[in-house]
Amino acid sequence: MSRQRLRSWFSERYDIEGIKGLVRKKTVPAHRYEITYYTGGVTLFLFAIQFVTGMALSLYYTPSIEQAHDSIIEIVTKLNAGWLFRSLHHWGAQIAIAALLVHLWCTLLLKSYRKPREFLWFSGFILLGISVFFGLSGYLLLWDERAFAAVRVATGGAGSLPFVGGFIKAFLRGGMDVSGDTLTRFYAFHVSILPLFTVSLIALHVLLVQYHGMSVPLSITGQNRKDTLFFPDVFYKDLIVWLITLGIVVTLATLLPPEIRGKADPLAPAPENIKPEWYFLFLFQTLKLFPGEIFGLNGETIAILLISAGILFLFLIPFFDRKSQRGEKSTLFTLIGVVYLLYFLVMTVIGFIS
Repeated sequence: MSRQRLRSWFSERYDIEGIKGLVRKKTVPAHRYEITYYTGGVTLFLFAIQFVTGMALSLYYTPSIEQAHDSIIEIVTKLNAGWLFRSLHHWGAQIAIAALLVHLWCTLLLKSYRKPREFLWFSGFILLGISVFFGLSGYLLLWDERAFAAVRVATGGAGSLPFVGGFIKAFLRGGMDVSGDTLTRFYAFHVSILPLFTVSLIALHVLLVQYHGMSVPLSITGQNRKDTLFFPDVFYKDLIVWLITLGIVVTLATLLPPEIRGKADPLAPAPENIKPEWYFLFLFQTLKLFPGEIFGLNGETIAILLISAGILFLFLIPFFDRKSQRGEKSTLFTLIGVVYLLYFLVMTVIGFIS
C-alpha cells in the first residue's frame, strides 16, 4: 500500500507515464558500425567510477607538501580497502582516457561531427582535454619524485608557447616553480573546478545526443537503415559492456596496483629515465625529434607550436570537411584520421620502449 501511495504521489507531480513513453519510443540505428555507440557509454561509466572513488579518496587526502605523500601512504596501508580505491581510481583514469580517445577516433572516422552535430564534436573534444588535465593534476597529488619532475616538465613545456606561455606557466604553477602553491592549485582543479566543468559538459553532450539522435555513417542509406529499441535491447547490451569494463578495471586494480615512489624533493635532480603517463608519451617523443635550435629559433617552441596547430586543426575539423557537411564521402579526412592515429600509436610505442 505504501508503495502504491508513493507512486501516486510522484504521478500527481511528474508525468511518469510520459517519461516511460519516451523511453519506449527511443530507438538506436542498427548497422555494422553500431559497436562504436558503446564507446561513449563506456566512457560515461568510467567517469562515474572516477567520481565515486575520487570522492572517497578526497576524504582522507591532505593537500600540503608536508602531508600529501604521507596521506597517500596511509590511505594505501592503513585504511580498509584504501589501496583498492586508490588502485581503482588510477586504472579507471587510464582506461577512461583510452576509451575517450577511441570514442573520439570513431567519431572522426565515421564523420559523426558533420552538420548538425558540430557542438557534439566540440564538447567531446573539450572533455578529452579536461580528462588529460585531470590526469596531470591528479598525478601531482601523489607528490612523489616522478610526479614532481613530470609536472615541472609539462608546465615548462606550456611556458614555451609564445606570448601566452609565460602566463600559462605561472597560472598553472602558482609561481615561478612547482611548489606547495602548485599542489594546492592542482588539488582545487582536480576536486572542484574540473569536476564542475566535466559534469556540465557531459550533461550538454548527452542532451545534444538526445536532441540530434545517434549519428549514422554516410555509407548507411535510408533504404538499408534499421532501428532497434533502446530499451531493453541496447540498454541491456550497454549493461553487459559496463560489467565487462568494470571487471577489467577491478582485475587491473587488484593485480597491478600503482607504485608510490619516494617523496618529492624540489632541490633534488630529476630521476633518471623519467617518463610521463602514456597519453603524454607522443608529445614527449615529438619534442625529442627537434634540435635545440632551428634557424635561430628555439626548437622546443617550434615543436609546441606545431603540436598545438595539429590539435587545433583536429578541433576545427567540422569546418574543414566540407564534403561530409554536404553528405558526401570524404576519403581525405578519413586518411587524415588514420595518419593522426598512426602517429599517436607509433610515437607512444617508441616513447615507451626507448
